[in-house]
Formats: sequence, structure tokens, C-alpha cells
Amino acid sequence: MTVGIVVSRADSASVRIGEQLLARADWERVDVDEAGGRPESAATYVTEGFELREFEDWHLELDGVAAAFDDPDFLVFASRHAGETGPLLTAHFTGNFGAAEHGGSDRALAAACPNAHRAIVRAFEEHAPEGYDVGMECTHHGPTAVGAPSMFVELGSSEDEWADDAGADAVARAILDLDGVAPRTDRAVVAFGGGHYVPRPTRVVTETDWAVGHVAADWCLDDLGDPREHRDVVERVFAASGATRAVVDGEKPRLRDVIGDLGYEVVSETWLRETTGVALGFVAALEGELEAVDDGLRFGDAAREATAGAEYVVVANPDDLWADAHSVDADAALAAAREHALAYTTEENGNRVAGEIAFRDADAYDAYVDDLVALVREKHDAVEREGEAIWVRDEAFDPALAADRGVPEGPEFGRLANGEPVEVDGETVAPADVSRERTEAYALATPETRGKGN
Repeated sequence: MTVGIVVSRADSASVRIGEQLLARADWERVDVDEAGGRPESAATYVTEGFELREFEDWHLELDGVAAAFDDPDFLVFASRHAGETGPLLTAHFTGNFGAAEHGGSDRALAAACPNAHRAIVRAFEEHAPEGYDVGMECTHHGPTAVGAPSMFVELGSSEDEWADDAGADAVARAILDLDGVAPRTDRAVVAFGGGHYVPRPTRVVTETDWAVGHVAADWCLDDLGDPREHRDVVERVFAASGATRAVVDGEKPRLRDVIGDLGYEVVSETWLRETTGVALGFVAALEGELEAVDDGLRFGDAAREATAGAEYVVVANPDDLWADAHSVDADAALAAAREHALAYTTEENGNRVAGEIAFRDADAYDAYVDDLVALVREKHDAVEREGEAIWVRDEAFDPALAADRGVPEGPEFGRLANGEPVEVDGETVAPADVSRERTEAYALATPETRGKGN
């Protein structure tokens, strides 16, 4: 695995980052003529896992630059970022959704490296000096024909930061953290819509295990025009990112139709969060077996520990028992499902478990029921499990029995209901004298093996 690093001598921030890179590792300078390749580099350095080349030209002018390297897995353009954003470390992919005004070709996209990009953003969060923000940007400017997956890794956003050794060192450290990181992952999406600094894709990268490839912000989509007339560009967004799924900010029905027609899937941020850590085979199997995430399916902790291909059982959730447990402790009732279930259907925006629920096996189902029973025991006089039912028994105040004993309605009824005796015509009436046992059974379904999470 080799990461190629592009340093432009025309960019002061790039030079500063290059200096910090050379100071942080044991590099060997290689004679340019021996290294060969075009476009021709001004200086070349190599160390384990990395090859750094300096070029006289601006980054945006370096189409085909991968040919100057010795078969890199992906390239990092160490670059400056310019804008009214204050101290900022940022990363993005390159391409043009419309006319090429800043390098590259019209309606062309460079190959992206979403997995490496996710790693660099997280490394930024670790290494950013005090006062620096960390962010992502949409796809913009050239080059567009790099010759290998690539991304811009930037120090911004003004001359003060471009000359800041601490900021440049943070970028250098983040780049060196890419040692051994693959450029792509099967858990990658592309994104459409939103602002230039892409808050939704940033949340996806920093808060889930999904990576994000090319991002077409709203202004990029304006440059693109009607997506029905530029289906090839929409197709390139997916192909250049190695992704089959997209998140779309806003309605954008024409774009959504084109994405579907091309055979790709639009998913929600909720879907990405829920499927984090879950094998995609399990996701497909359990969405097919139960319901879609966007309709209320939630994955439990057990799903994040399960291996693809393992059998699972499905059972009707004991909705009445769960509701009784929920009335005792709502958070604990939800936690029981999260802890023991592979997946469970919900209502009320995921706040109530109802419908069907999947478990690794019958033992996991029993553990779930036991947790619910423990909760309802806090509310009832007696709770027992007998076969396929949970029996709940309570001694409850019976107004009819109280009336038969001559107790007048009013405060005396309340005292008896609260477990206090009362005096009626010189006779003591105890709560047990005017109580009846009430029983209720909560039925339990039998788990059925339905399939495997392939």
C-alpha cells in the first residue's frame, strides 16, 4: 500500500505541509531521473508506505499526476484552503458538475478515495491545534483526470494559517496516519444537496461507520442542470466513488428518479446510523423479513456482534407485556430490546417496540422476556412465567365489596385503596376484607427460524 503525496511549490501552505512531512518521517531523496514519470517532479522522497513528490505547477493544473508516481494506491494533494472560514482543516474530492472554471474538464469527476477521506477527517479531529475547526467540502475544481483515486487535504483559510507550523504539522500527521489505509470501502455513499461545507455528509463520516464519496452541493447541482439531461454525470458520481447508495438533502424528485433509474438507492441518514456496525447481509435480510429502517426497524446491539450468515429467529413481540414494562421504566424497556434483539420493529419514531422482533436464538428471546418481567415485578404483587404466558396477579380494592360492608363512598374508599383500614359503625374494615385478586395473562409467541443474515 503506497500513498502518493503531491506538494506544489506554487502553494505556500503545500510547501509548509511538505516540510512538516519530511521532518516527521525518515525519508530518502530519490533522483528525479531515476524515478521518471510525467508530469516531471522537482524532487522526490520515499519512506515506508509513502512517496512524496514536489511539483512546480499548481495542484489544479496537475492532470495525470499519478503517472509521476510509482503505482500509488491513492494520492493526497497537500494544499491550502482559501475562504472566510477562519482556521480550518478540510478535505474534499475534485471534479466539475458544470463548466471547468478552475482546472480539469467540464462535467468530469476524479476517482475518489472515500475510506481514506474518512480516515483523514477523523485524524484531523485528533490532531487539530487549538482554535482550528475540522470540516469537509463538496466536490469542486480540478484536476479531474488524476490517474488514481485522490483527495485534497487542506490547511486554511488565510495567509496566517498557511504559514502556521502547528496547522501544517497537524495536516502532516493526519496524512502520515493514512499508512495502511485502503482508499475505498463497500460502506460508502455519495451525497447530493446542502451547502458547500456539507453538514450532513460530515455527520455521516464522523458519527457512523459509513464513508462519503463525491458530494454535489446545491450550487453544484445548479451547475449540473436538469439531472435527466445529464444522467451520465450522475452515473459518474457513483462510479468515481465506488458507491451504490446516496443521501439526498431535500426533495429533489427529478434527481431521485434518475438515481433510481440508474439502479442506485437513496438512503436516509437514519438508515446509515442504524446500519452502522451491522453486516450488510443482515441489513438486507432483516429489512426484508421485518420492515424497512425508514418505516421503524431498529437494530440492536446483538446485530453489531453477529456474523453474516448466522441463523436468527423471529417472534411476535409481546406487545402487552412490553407496554406494561414501559409504564414502569420507558428507557429500560427500550434498552431490553436494544441489548438482546438483532432487530425490532417500532412505532412513534422508534420510541415504542411493537410488531415483530428478531433474535439470535430462543435463549436471547428468553433473556429479553426476563428483563421485561423484572420490570413489571416492580409494579405488580406477583408475576410468574408459566409456559407461553406471563401471569400478573394483584390484590386490588373492590368498591362493590366495600359497599357490601357498609363503607360509604368518599375518603374511606381512598384509604382502603391505599391499604389503610377504616372504622364503620364501630367495626374495623381491613383492606384485605374488600379486595379481590385480579389476574392477567400476557401471551408469548414461539420463536420461528426464518432464515440467515447472508
